[in-house]
Amino acid sequence: MFYFSVAFKSHKIPTNSLIDVARKKQFEKPLHGDKESVRFATPEPIARYRAQRLRCKTLADISCGIGGQTVFFAQQCEFVYAVEIDPKKIEYAKQNCEMYGLDNVKFICGDALDPKVIEQIPAVDVVFSDPFRPAEEDRRQVSSLEPGIPKVLSAYGEKTKNFAFEAPPQMPPERIPFDCEKEYISLDGQLNRLTLYFGGLKQYDRLAVALPAGEGLVSKNLPLPQIRETEKMKLCAYEPEPSVVAAGLLPELVESMMQMAGPIVGAFELFRVDKKRLLLTSDALIKQSMIKNHYLVLKVCPFEPREINKFLKDGNVGSVVLRAGVKPEDYWEVRNEVEKGLEGKKTIHLFVKDGIAILCEVLFKV
Repeated sequence: MFYFSVAFKSHKIPTNSLIDVARKKQFEKPLHGDKESVRFATPEPIARYRAQRLRCKTLADISCGIGGQTVFFAQQCEFVYAVEIDPKKIEYAKQNCEMYGLDNVKFICGDALDPKVIEQIPAVDVVFSDPFRPAEEDRRQVSSLEPGIPKVLSAYGEKTKNFAFEAPPQMPPERIPFDCEKEYISLDGQLNRLTLYFGGLKQYDRLAVALPAGEGLVSKNLPLPQIRETEKMKLCAYEPEPSVVAAGLLPELVESMMQMAGPIVGAFELFRVDKKRLLLTSDALIKQSMIKNHYLVLKVCPFEPREINKFLKDGNVGSVVLRAGVKPEDYWEVRNEVEKGLEGKKTIHLFVKDGIAILCEVLFKV
């Protein structure tokens, strides 16, 4: 039995008050665990959101680690089975559940694919797996997950048809060879998590979520027009949430923005700053919930730090966020030259493309 429901017509994801007000990645209560496990634990706003989405009667968390996610599953579900192969981590998980006053979790120490472990878990509503993956890879692959998704689907297929897996968010949708929903999550403007939903949990093909605000954007079933690319920056610039970019939902985002702006003001075009950064640009000024930063473009000019510094001094600017592909060894030299003598109150974002500087002021954040 599932309790999750969502209406994305207004792009609002149902979240509780703790998600809505959470602004930091750390847990409300410090977790028990070794330094590395705590570092890589799912941030609390995401753990709470995911637990709400997977809310059901019985859930099996078959790679629970120190229990950072298990705690919130246990708050939302009637009963949770928590499996972990590392004896030290499962002891930490027990301590964390005790810290939250939870007594509806059965802990099982062992390999999640071991038949002796599987037989201890009855039929459940949902199986969740946060599999091990290498800390670093040149190219993130589904095949690097352990235990692998196909193995888990096969081993637990008689327990449930509803599965959720955490996967590296750097994997684009086209690299995921399964019939599942691909949910990319941003936290505080940074790409943070990817969850894959199978069976009855699948609601869409792709979904982008922005936390802690609780906003979402879903893929459309029909093909949308390609976004026109431009080399010319217009009056306004828009920096999409990274979850939107990762999910391949820029066309859906632009369609939403066009509906808000109306046909009179003109189109939104794609401006690629470099391989890692892109902006949408238009003469229209709108406020969209899946935009990370809304900018007013102040100046487009050659990237000459001294000349830029003169312009900033005249504009009541006090600091600059350097959004350019500057070599690490040159970063502070360039930034210090740009910020030299600035005493104003404004903060300016400086993008650089092919030797051209784009100076932007943040109008508002959603």
